[in-house]
Amino acid sequence: MPLSMFRYLVLLFCCYLSASCYAQEQSSMAGFGIEANALGGKVIKHTRKFTAPIPAFSSALDFNFIWQTYGKKDWQQRRRYPLIGIGVTYTDYGLNQVFGNCIGIYPNLQVPLIRGKDVEWTFRFGDGLGYVTRKYQATAPADTLNNAIGSHINDFAVFMTDVRYHVNEHWQVQVGANFTHISDADYHQPNLGVNMGGVHVGVQYFPVTDRPAHITRELPKLKNRWLVEVRYGMSLKEARAPKTDNPIAPAYIGTAYVSKRWLGKNKMFAGADYAYHKDVYDFLINYGVDYGHEKNHSWDGAFFVGNEFLEGRVGLVTQLGVYYHQTYLKFDPFYEKIGVNFYLIQKEHGGLKELFLSAMLLTHEITAEYAEFGVGAGF
Repeated sequence: MPLSMFRYLVLLFCCYLSASCYAQEQSSMAGFGIEANALGGKVIKHTRKFTAPIPAFSSALDFNFIWQTYGKKDWQQRRRYPLIGIGVTYTDYGLNQVFGNCIGIYPNLQVPLIRGKDVEWTFRFGDGLGYVTRKYQATAPADTLNNAIGSHINDFAVFMTDVRYHVNEHWQVQVGANFTHISDADYHQPNLGVNMGGVHVGVQYFPVTDRPAHITRELPKLKNRWLVEVRYGMSLKEARAPKTDNPIAPAYIGTAYVSKRWLGKNKMFAGADYAYHKDVYDFLINYGVDYGHEKNHSWDGAFFVGNEFLEGRVGLVTQLGVYYHQTYLKFDPFYEKIGVNFYLIQKEHGGLKELFLSAMLLTHEITAEYAEFGVGAGF
């Protein structure tokens, strides 16, 4: 399946999640609001390979259509009534002839870290798609200084934290820090990605009220159960094999792990994975490296630990791995994964207790390496 189709499926998947959440809230405009933020900061040089010039200042405008959950679903009460939203961000990196501008759209979740009567501290995470107006290009209009972005369509991730003051039930003001990331997950080279960090100020406006009446119930007691889980995924990457025009090649990822639920809203897990990279194999064949042993140098594997934050049928995944075997194109000894699971089946009893679709992004430090899409199950 072409990666472009993968991207559209992910966007539809994200929109479905947001639309489903919206449907839960649409019986009333209570809790609906609009958020606007002005962001200022700088592009972060995260690797020595990033040779593009760093703009003196970068800025962005962020608009977020938000809904204050009130407990219609059990997970909303367990998560202390978070905000859900669909955000749109316009970023000017400050050097248009090299980096251009980026328009991103992303579903997001805001959770309270500390909540008082009128002041709270929150954290927002969002991920979606971003369109970048400039990319690396050797032909006219040439842009060979931009060795960070190799395609117009990219993953767009946002992390924000705010200290927010509730002026009244309609208006809130906030100040905070933010980090955004764009990359194409190695679908096209170059793919160092562009990371931007900074601060922001903003407001939230709720036409009816920001405090819809909470539904509070006695929640079912969920056992801190253990599960054996497996996941199969696939990625597409550009092979560095000029003799064959740098074809797009698949990677196949198999994962096995055990998980334990805790507090009824999280799963900690540990296990091992294996990934075979056809793009590395093509590279070794193309350059005649270690003839006869190409396959042995085209796979990697890691032991990992992680945690999944459960939000109803959606799970937000963070994972840290240490390699026990690497491909010929070795990276750092550690990797990080972030992603989302969408559960088709969630049961407390029976043989098959979970069935889910998965979308993950693997990075080394803050350099994205590939995007993995797959399916998993828990027993």
